[in-house]
Amino acid sequence: MEEALLRAVLFGTPILLAGLGALLAERSGVVNLGVEGMMALAALTAFAAAQAYGPLPGVLAALGVGALSGLFLGLFAVTLRANQFVAGLAVAALGLGASGLLGKRYEGLPLAHPLPEGGFALLGAVLALLVHLFLTRTRTGLFLRSAGENPKAVDLFGVSVDGVRYLALGLGGGLIGLAGAYLSLAYRPSWTDGMTAGLGWVAIALVILAAWHPLRALLGAYFFGLLFFLQFRLQGSVPIPSEAFAAMPYLLVILVLALSGRSRAPKALGQPFERGR
Repeated sequence: MEEALLRAVLFGTPILLAGLGALLAERSGVVNLGVEGMMALAALTAFAAAQAYGPLPGVLAALGVGALSGLFLGLFAVTLRANQFVAGLAVAALGLGASGLLGKRYEGLPLAHPLPEGGFALLGAVLALLVHLFLTRTRTGLFLRSAGENPKAVDLFGVSVDGVRYLALGLGGGLIGLAGAYLSLAYRPSWTDGMTAGLGWVAIALVILAAWHPLRALLGAYFFGLLFFLQFRLQGSVPIPSEAFAAMPYLLVILVLALSGRSRAPKALGQPFERGR
């Protein structure tokens, strides 16, 4: 039982970190479907920087790349007011393609100094609490939530809605980058093309399941982590093809979302804002 809980936390940590990043963006009114590609690019950056300069620079590099990726999405989704779903999918495809191409030289190389998984897991739980406090107890968090619910009210206060959304995308992108760093520096200290394995999409589903609440996302991420742990533990113990077990976490994600009912999304989610209109 203790092992199952531990592995659930460790498996769930990258989902939690990426989910918190997507949650910040969506609470501000921007749909971020680029999580998978952003995680992959950050994981590669973290590994490359850690190999050259050490694990801490690797983490910082991943944070920076994640934040820049979020701002890059903002260029299209916020400034150019492009379709947010299309823009997010483009960022996902670009991140996956770039990481796969640029990461070929690092394939199969072990990381000299991996980071402990437990440290990242503790950081993830602390960040979930900090994001909750940021959204509910700070003036900036209030404006961020209002940008996702009623951006006209934010504008009436003389605060830039676009600026708030860029802030959310940058902060959220940093958290997604941290999820990528966890994968390549702690969870599986190496670089492999496709190492995100769909976790970015699970993180997006987690935001909906958690009803855009950071502390619910904490519990939901560990639940998904438990599903991934059971997937590996049950393989070979029952006469079911391994492909069925590999698909189990994702099928259960769909099932849980279907049973969760209507979660009230931020009212302005996915809607570009133009002053005076």
